[in-house]
Amino acid sequence: MLYLPREEGQGLVEYALILVLVAIVVIVILALLGPAIGNIFSNIVRAL
Repeated sequence: MLYLPREEGQGLVEYALILVLVAIVVIVILALLGPAIGNIFSNIVRAL
């Protein structure tokens, strides 16, 4: 009980790392599927 480490900062860093990982995954997915999604929307607009 003499020394209790503070862990609030550690939890914040872990949440930040998770958010960065999710952002990287989303960017990679959009980079890979972006052109295909754009083509789908272009086809829909042309059909109208």
